[in-house]
Parts: sequence; structure tokens; C-alpha cells
Amino acid sequence: MSSVTGDRDHDVALPRWVPDGIDVTMPNASRIYDCLLGGYHNFAVDREYAERMEESHPGAQQGVAASRALLGRVVRWLVDAGIRQFLDIGSGIPTLGNVHEVAQQAAPQARVMYVDIDPVAVAHTRAILAGNPRAGVLQADLRRPIDIVDHPEVNDLLDFSEPVAVMLMAVLHFIPEADDPYAIVAQLRDAVVAGSYIALSHGIHVAKLAEAQESARRVLQQTPTPAYFRTEEQIARLLTGLDLVEPGIVSIPDWRPDPSETASESWPGGLAALGRKP
Repeated sequence: MSSVTGDRDHDVALPRWVPDGIDVTMPNASRIYDCLLGGYHNFAVDREYAERMEESHPGAQQGVAASRALLGRVVRWLVDAGIRQFLDIGSGIPTLGNVHEVAQQAAPQARVMYVDIDPVAVAHTRAILAGNPRAGVLQADLRRPIDIVDHPEVNDLLDFSEPVAVMLMAVLHFIPEADDPYAIVAQLRDAVVAGSYIALSHGIHVAKLAEAQESARRVLQQTPTPAYFRTEEQIARLLTGLDLVEPGIVSIPDWRPDPSETASESWPGGLAALGRKP
């Protein structure tokens, strides 16, 4: 698990990007994700939970890597389709292959607004975006989508009279049914113009992995953002009112796979889809 353990120097002195008042003894989903990707923006408690995730749900690390590769494929497809504005909600802690890196490499004029509820993720994003006038970050809650799309900082960067790609990658499974994720996505869909896109990936119930997924869920239940795996039918419902881009709702490695990528198609724990607003 060397790729999960991270840099233990962070346990001795907090890095400069950590905001004041952050409790580094509390595990955090975005830092666990960073840890599973082999990143360094995590703390001892996050590494412990990442190890527990991999032990209770073998393949979790592989799944996170597959999800990250998916992000790059989706962004490149959207740039090729003419999209030049991205609203990445639940963006997490930046690591290799961020939305703005992928999009601006292909289209330097592309603009990206990152949104996350985690102040550590926001602080680090702000640091790496310094000097990039076409990318920004906002601390906000996905459960209040109108507050996001109406925020002055978002509207200073993005023009909602033109198509926007809303990225909801590996974030909706942190929204419980009680908070109505279907209404959240619908509000975002209604806030963008025709020709816009909503991209999502989401953890799914898998019968043969039920025990492992329940173990993983119990691990995440002990963090401030527990996970809620959904069925394929529920995930399809999230995309109501959108025209699905081929190949539709498929496993993460099966969404327009790149032959150069090595993500295993045997990982079945998540689905991906891209929908276009007609």
C-alpha cells in the first residue's frame, strides 16, 4: 500500500496550503480520494481510512484510478464537441489531470470553475490556480445548486448564456436520498442553456460485491461525507431530461475507453454517463 500511505512528513508540520482551524484528526472523503490516487495532500487519519477502504473493498484504489482516467476522457470529448466552459462541482483536491489542465491543453481559452465544500481542497486549488485568469475555485455546497450558479465569482468567469459542461464526477454518491439528488441535478440542468452537458460518475450497487460495498460504506459512514451507492435505475433518473451521449450509462472503464489507458475493465463498482440538454 505504498501508494496509499502518502508523505508522513505532513504529520509533523502542516503544509502551508492547509487553512487555519482544519481538524486533521477527522477523516475527509476528498483527502481519502487523494490518498487512494497516491497523492500527498492527506493526513495520517485519511491514510488510515484509505487503507481500511482497500482492505474492506478490494479494488477501491483501482476504481479511483479508473474514475480519474474517465475525467480526462470526458473533458477531452467535451472540448472536441466545442465546449469551452466547465463547472466542476465536488472537484476535490487537485491532482494530475485536473479539468483545467486537460481542457486548456486542448483549448487554451477554456474556462473552469471548481466548486467544493472542503476548505482544504479549496485552499489547495486556489494555490495551484494562482496566475491562471481562466480558472477559479469556490467553496460551496452541492446541495444548494442555485447558490452556486448565481454566485458572483462563478458568473464573473462563466457565461451561462452559452453552453456549460457541469461535471459531477464521483460526488453525487455523497448526497443522501433525503437531500433529493434528483432535484439537485434538475436545478443544474435548468440553470444551463440548450447544448450544455452534465457529466457524472456514481458508485453503484453490485450484488456480488454487496458485502464489500457495505464494509466500504461503513468506513465512509465514519467521515463527514458518507457514501450512498445507488442502482442503475436511480442513476438513470438523475439524468432525466438529458439526451445521453453514446455509449449511454456504462461502467466507468467502458465510457469511450482510450486504448492507451491501463484501467482494468474488471472493476464494476461505478457507472458513468454524459447527457446533453436538448
